[in-house]
Formats: sequence, structure tokens, C-alpha cells
Amino acid sequence: MTDSSNTFDSILRCAQSLIISGGYNGFSYADIGKVIGIRNASIHHHFPSKAILVRTLVAQYREEMQAGIANLEHSVSDPVGQLRAYTRFWEMCLADASSSFCVCALLASEMPVLPEEIALEVRAHFRALSTWLTSVFARGAKQGSLKLTESAETEAEIFMASVHGAMLSARAYGDAKLFGVIVNPVLARVVRQV
Repeated sequence: MTDSSNTFDSILRCAQSLIISGGYNGFSYADIGKVIGIRNASIHHHFPSKAILVRTLVAQYREEMQAGIANLEHSVSDPVGQLRAYTRFWEMCLADASSSFCVCALLASEMPVLPEEIALEVRAHFRALSTWLTSVFARGAKQGSLKLTESAETEAEIFMASVHGAMLSARAYGDAKLFGVIVNPVLARVVRQV
């Protein structure tokens, strides 16, 4: 890897960390420069504007999410197992404060103040996640492992909102265990008992 690509990746990782800790308006190029030890001009070389930087970050984050989902689909065939693995991933992330938090969930809370190009990427992330969850709920209903009271699309949106809301509640209360307290009953509601 060249120094240029290392710098590019370092800037993106730093920006993600700063968004998670303080939101879109909570950081500047000076903050990134201070953390990774480069000048603002070097950041501008890779990302001419903050909007381009964050749009690139969200697009890359969505690609990583889709790769993670593909891996999950490959390793876990059962829809119930997929939903459990998905929630377990976020539960582990919240338990490990050094690990990731859904940057798109945080940016979604700032939609009114985000530049349009970032808002479009955040919406694309949520649409991609919703599409996958809808397919999981539809397969689970067809196989009989999930009992849906709403359409697969609505159940997917309920589940996604519950997961993201549980992340935010756990963060607000400073209690990572709260995530499971909220999400587990949501999942139990749809899992068919045999």
C-alpha cells in the first residue's frame, strides 16, 4: 500500500471516529490533522471538502455493510440465525467501546443539517439494509420460522428501527446491556416457537 492510500484510509477512519463521538458538525479538518498528524492541505488533497469526505465515508461504510451481510448470508442460512447474528454483532460492538457504532444511524439523526449528497448516501444505506432485512423476514415467513403480523417490509423497518433505537438508548444511558434488553423481545415477538 502506498503512503497516499494509507493517508486516505487514515483520514476516513479518523472521520468515522470523530462522527461517532461528536456528529457531523462536531469535527473539522483541523481535528483530523491533529489526530493523525497531517496538515489540512493533505486532507484537502484527498477530500476537497468535508461533504465529499463524509459522503465517501458513508459510501464505503455501506459497501462494508453489504460485504458483511453477504458473509452472514454465506455462513448462516437460517433467517432466525441471521437476525440473531446481526443483533449479536451490534451487541458486541456496543460492549466493546473501542469498536464501531452505526455511523449512518448517527448521521440519520442529523439529516436536517447534512449536505444533500451525504443525506442521499445515508438513505441509500438504510434502503440497502431494509432490502436485506425484508428478504430475511420474507424467507423466514415462507419457511415458517418467523411469524409476521405485518408485511415483511414493515417488519424489517420495525426491526431496523428497534436495533438503531436500542443502540442510541444504550449510548444515552451508558449501558451496553440495554441493547439486548430492548432488541431481544423485538426478535422474540417474530420468532415462531416450535
